Amino acid sequence: MFTIHIRPHWEISVRGEAPLDTADLLGLLLSIQDTGSIAQAAKSVKLSYRYAWGLLRAAEELFGEQLLHTGRGRGTQLTPLAQKLVWADRRIAARLSPTLQSLASELEVELGRITAGRTRPLRLDASHGFAVAALMGCVDRDTLPIDSRYRTSTDAVMALARRDCDLAGFHVPIGRFQAPTVAWYLRWLDPEQHCLVRVAGREQGLITARGNPLGLRGLHDLARADVRFVNRQAGSGTRMLLEMMLAAEGLAFESINGFNSAEFTHSAVAAYIASGMADAGMGMRAASAQFKLDFIPLLRETYYFALRRDALEGAAMSQLLELMRQPAYHKLVAALPGYDPTGTGAVLSIREAFSL
Repeated sequence: MFTIHIRPHWEISVRGEAPLDTADLLGLLLSIQDTGSIAQAAKSVKLSYRYAWGLLRAAEELFGEQLLHTGRGRGTQLTPLAQKLVWADRRIAARLSPTLQSLASELEVELGRITAGRTRPLRLDASHGFAVAALMGCVDRDTLPIDSRYRTSTDAVMALARRDCDLAGFHVPIGRFQAPTVAWYLRWLDPEQHCLVRVAGREQGLITARGNPLGLRGLHDLARADVRFVNRQAGSGTRMLLEMMLAAEGLAFESINGFNSAEFTHSAVAAYIASGMADAGMGMRAASAQFKLDFIPLLRETYYFALRRDALEGAAMSQLLELMRQPAYHKLVAALPGYDPTGTGAVLSIREAFSL
């Protein structure tokens, strides 16, 4: 089967002049940040030293500002402008990657169907999560074709109810907020027709800037005037959970600066905070660790795939479940910060999972 990768690409131009392609520049800047040396950075990104210097000079001429500080004994460091460019690229990637991955999956399926006459793939609709991404990385698309689309948890279970997908990924908190969350999803999930596959346990909490400079301790601090918050999009499971938690604490949504903002993944929230554009957001520990930020744990939750009971016996579904039960996949999940692979791949009835 074809494997397709679609990556974000952006250019910068001034007053209609020829645009500057940022691809090589951003890779070079990121490597300079890591190595503190232009020569080492150029070598690591497979650019000649001469070309690297020319690229840096062209960019500095475009912006009218320096991109690098060079000091004796300190190596070469990025200026605030260069750091902003690097973080802009990371934010773009974090925000767009799920959409681009979904498009790539659709193209893979269509090309495979046309060129090889393949049968219909398993259709997975899932909210974005690190364990799901790890699972997709383990799948051999030649033997197990999967059409994966990242959607909100609500959109995923709605699609399953309409038979528009075979698996729907969603997450449910453990503890006091489990019952109202389950009640929401039971609008579309039927305990007589659907069952669940446990994907992983994971930790949700407040992601804060590195070092937690504002000294945030919990949800009440989000209402402080000096705190800028970045939220997930409406309809996401994480935003729904946050709204329930705020209501339980008697905190008004409008008291939080930035509550109506909307990022589409946990990684995008973390990237937004890491770039200095917000001070806190709700998300997973794994996303916080990805950008080396601080994390305040609030609760644990379980991520599930919902599916129709009569789909369990299908060859492709059996193959996917067997993959999820492999120690190699469990090891990948366990390596994700805040994740727990206990019971990964287990099939549960809805009543059994939620004590209904």
